Parts: sequence; C-alpha cells; structure tokens
Amino acid sequence: MSFIHGDGLRDVVITGENGTIDGQGGIWWNMWRQGNLQFTRPNLVEFMNSRGIIISNVIFKNSPFWNIHPVYCSNVVIRYVTILAPTDSPNTDGIDPDSSSNVCIEDSFISTGDDLVAVKSGWDEYGIAYGRPSSHITIRRVTGSSPFAGIAVGSETSGGVEHVLAENIVIYNSGIGVNIKTNIGRGGLIKNITVSQVFMENVRTGIKITGDTGDHPDNQFNPNALPYVKGVTLKNIWGVKVQKAGSIQGLKNAPFTNICLSKINLHGMTGPRSPPWKCSDVSGAAIEVSPSPCAQLSSPQQSGSCANHF
Repeated sequence: MSFIHGDGLRDVVITGENGTIDGQGGIWWNMWRQGNLQFTRPNLVEFMNSRGIIISNVIFKNSPFWNIHPVYCSNVVIRYVTILAPTDSPNTDGIDPDSSSNVCIEDSFISTGDDLVAVKSGWDEYGIAYGRPSSHITIRRVTGSSPFAGIAVGSETSGGVEHVLAENIVIYNSGIGVNIKTNIGRGGLIKNITVSQVFMENVRTGIKITGDTGDHPDNQFNPNALPYVKGVTLKNIWGVKVQKAGSIQGLKNAPFTNICLSKINLHGMTGPRSPPWKCSDVSGAAIEVSPSPCAQLSSPQQSGSCANHF
C-alpha cells in the first residue's frame, strides 16, 4: 500500500509550506535491482475512486515507485509541488493520472528517474475490460528533467486517453521531450492530444510517437487488440542540443492519423542541423518544422484535417 493512500474519498487536501515527504525509496530500489521483490513497490501518494483532491506546496522525494498516482479519480488539482528522485531510481514517475478525468497539473518542478508526467489508463486485457479512459487532463507550467520522458502518454492506454493539453513546459537533460507510446495488444483510442509552447534542451529525442513499445504484464494479451492514435497536435516547440528530432512509428493495420506538426524547431548538438525524422504508417500535416518532417506528413493545403490546428 502507498505511504499516503485513499479509496472512495471526497474533498481531500494535502498541503504544506513546502514541507518534505521522504519515501526513503533506496531500499526498495536496491531490492528491485537485485530481483528480491515479492510485491509491487508502493507509490508515495495514491488515491483511488476519489474526487475533489488537491495536492499543493509539498516536496516529495525518493518514492519507492511512482510519486503521485490518482487512479479512477476526478476533479484533481496538483500544483506548486516539487518531486525529486535520483536519475537512476527505477520507475519513479512524477505524476501519473490513470483512468482519471478533470485533472490539472501546474506550476511544479519534477526531477526523477522516469517520466515527469505520464497519462495512463490501464494495460492490455485488464484495462480493456475496465474501459475507463483518462480525459480532460491539463498540464501547464511544469519544468523538469528525466532520463526518460518529460511529457508522456502511455504506455498503459487500454482504457483510452483523450482531451489532453500540455503547455508551457520546460524539459532539460532528458531522454525524450514528448513521448506518446502504446502497444499491440493494448487496444484503446488516443485522441485529441495537444502539446504546445515547449522548450527543451539537451534531449536525446525531441518527439516520439510509437505504436508498439513491446512491453506487456503477461502473455495473455490479444494481439488483435490494436491501439488507435488520431488527432495529435504538436506546435510551438523549440529545442537546442536535441540529438534526434523525432520518430513517429504507427502500425501497418492501425496507422496514426491527423498528426499535426506546426512551428517546431529542434536543433542539434552543434547547430541547427539535427538527424531527420523517422516515420512510418502515419498521415497528417506539417508546417514550419525544422529539420524537415517526414514525407508522409503533407503540407496543410493537402490535408484539411490539420487546417484548424495551425
């Protein structure tokens, strides 16, 4: 069980004058590395089936696993928090809204060993059976660094993820700036995702969208349960010291559609040049993108589906 855990709660506030909650996760990380764990590591804060949650003005550090995990929740506000963990600490995601709706994450600093913010909705046959999406998620004015992703959707997306807005984000010293990830066997629909006003520095890959990450909790997944990704808008994104601009890899039997890129400049380590985009099974449009985007992303004049997003 998580250090702070609640189920079926209403109108809960966790706040403080930047006091610290220290999960002392080192012993858990070491047991995980040694393969000695018999149980799942606890989150630092987890609310289930709850609504009206406010978390503010608290420092969270050294979580054994994910830091803040609202699952099956609604009307959640997380603001003015600091989340810290060593870069080599396993699975120490910052904030993971999971099958939750009406969530606002804002004005926070996160530096951990995994994704800063990752929107989830269950995985494989379990998430499909429950069928609860994450929806209406707002992430704004968040700064941080991670060896993995700054802003992520997935890879647990079996319940679906829709209506996500991330804006005014600063990401540095990280693996991936923006990462939308799902998998064959996940099922689920990812749609209406907008990421805007992002600055990133010293990042391996600026933007990555992939349909087959290859990870599963067990081998009972249905290989015919394909994920669908459509209506993703990425705009006003600037990066320096970005090793690779982007990769968008859809699925042959479930191509990504309506992928809209606008006003994106991702500069390499030594100047404006960066390796070209890598794409497959994707359609949409791009305008004012440097380095030049994939050939599959036509001009906005040829793809009316993106006209309203530029």
